[in-house]
Amino acid sequence: MVYKNASDKSPVGVIGAGSFGTAVANLLAENGPVLLYSRKQERVDEINNTKRNAGHNIHPNILASGNIEDICRQCYLLFPSVPSDSFRSMMKDFAPFLRPDHILVHTTKGFDIQLPKGDNILDKDIKIGPSDIMTMSKVILQESNVRRVGCMSGPNLARELAANQPAATVIASRFDEVIREATLAIKSSRFQVYASHDMFGVELAGVLKNTMALAAGALGGMDYGQNTMAFLISRGLREMIKLGTALGADKSAFLGLAGIGDLVATCTSPLSRNYTVGYRLAKGESLDHIIATSSEVAEGLKTVNICKILAERLHLNLPIILTTYRVLFEDMDTKEGLAYLMEYQWSRDVDYV
Repeated sequence: MVYKNASDKSPVGVIGAGSFGTAVANLLAENGPVLLYSRKQERVDEINNTKRNAGHNIHPNILASGNIEDICRQCYLLFPSVPSDSFRSMMKDFAPFLRPDHILVHTTKGFDIQLPKGDNILDKDIKIGPSDIMTMSKVILQESNVRRVGCMSGPNLARELAANQPAATVIASRFDEVIREATLAIKSSRFQVYASHDMFGVELAGVLKNTMALAAGALGGMDYGQNTMAFLISRGLREMIKLGTALGADKSAFLGLAGIGDLVATCTSPLSRNYTVGYRLAKGESLDHIIATSSEVAEGLKTVNICKILAERLHLNLPIILTTYRVLFEDMDTKEGLAYLMEYQWSRDVDYV
């Protein structure tokens, strides 16, 4: 059998039928046929019968399926779009049917941490180091025979994409053909695509900004304005770059769409899950109650704990991340946290270029 690529209009696969996976599928469907995978048969039936999912209309070019083997057989290009908690198990399910000629471009902004049974990443005494942290591209390489891997990251809020608002993203990969095929598949008059070969940096930028979105939500919950938010965003970018470069990324990834662009979007929009958690905390809700009443745990909760541990291991001074950690996990009051940052003795304005 001859496997066609995206430019030949063979179906493109999207793995994960959540809100963002659905938004990605709709973008891809503007350029050709799409197979949208869900492991839940009732969701597959609903999508195909009603052309609705996750509150979004479904493009006529989209067909939902729960058949992993069929999707891998038909689709040369796949966009995994599942939460980091279930990403590795998803890859294990797909691995037997993936071929070396597949291209996988993931959209997941999170870390994979393999912990001993019974341990929880939110525990305060978890022992991890830089080598224990896996981005989703590393998970793909570990769990499958696919080598042409990429990621998609940027200021891409699912609800705005679903509303057909103009946006842009970054496709990052070591391989030019991955960037080319993914760009051909998803670029449109309302969705611009930029390229990067620093996949690790782009992945880190997308993950680390979650910590700042939590802090931004807290500022919003305290009814502070744009001066305070600009202070957080600019100093938060500095901490993202400091940690990212300490982990081996190039700082340039943090200065583009996947870094400062995504940071601004998630820190200024109540559509962000991480922003919502911070907002609710500042309004007086407990973290346990927020987690119990949320459909998905905000990625930033795990990321803050991981970043705090890494900062200590790498001897990095990251006051915003540390303060956010204390508000989340040590019952520091949000106003007390802001007061601490306002009194903190900062260094030079720009010390990361």
